[in-house]
Amino acid sequence: ALETFQRFVRLCAGRTGQLLNLSSLATECGITHNTAKSWISVLEASYLVFLLRPHHVSFNKRLVKMPKLYFYDVGLVSWLLGIRTTEQMITHPLRGSIFETFIISELIKSKLNQSEKPAFSFWRDSNGLEVDLVIDLGERRIPVEIKAGETLASTWFKALDTYVGLSGDQGGVLIHGGDAAHPRGRHLVRPWWG
Repeated sequence: ALETFQRFVRLCAGRTGQLLNLSSLATECGITHNTAKSWISVLEASYLVFLLRPHHVSFNKRLVKMPKLYFYDVGLVSWLLGIRTTEQMITHPLRGSIFETFIISELIKSKLNQSEKPAFSFWRDSNGLEVDLVIDLGERRIPVEIKAGETLASTWFKALDTYVGLSGDQGGVLIHGGDAAHPRGRHLVRPWWG
């Protein structure tokens, strides 16, 4: 049973930053759906993982009801995925998901350290266009797009533009793996470190 649980945790690491499909996870691990659900609860209670829920405001029809799975510790994720060097991380197929996990987990930890409960979610439309993080400040929301790349691409702003157009919010933030920091249209571009 311990070996199966360890395999389950490794499979979860391979799904960080992705929609949590418990049925698929259970099938791949050879356990029941209810066991997978219980084990996710254990990982949540142990502060190893957290679930990011879909944005509850429906501009059109929200089709995505599944939460996204994230780990609090990207070092643990990397170890579970067999990533041991910077070079392996740079070329790893999950680099973007791991970067997204890092940014969102750090923002959550920052809120928790201020004794605040993070009002975070993600938004995805019926075409699969997704804003990685929506920060709800009560009077307004800030959509955040997260990209591991260092060179800005205009396509990175598509989801932010769509979300802002539907929500009427002022603009969003793009956090990326490079050093650029400047306004871009209605949005702010920010490096990962600041």
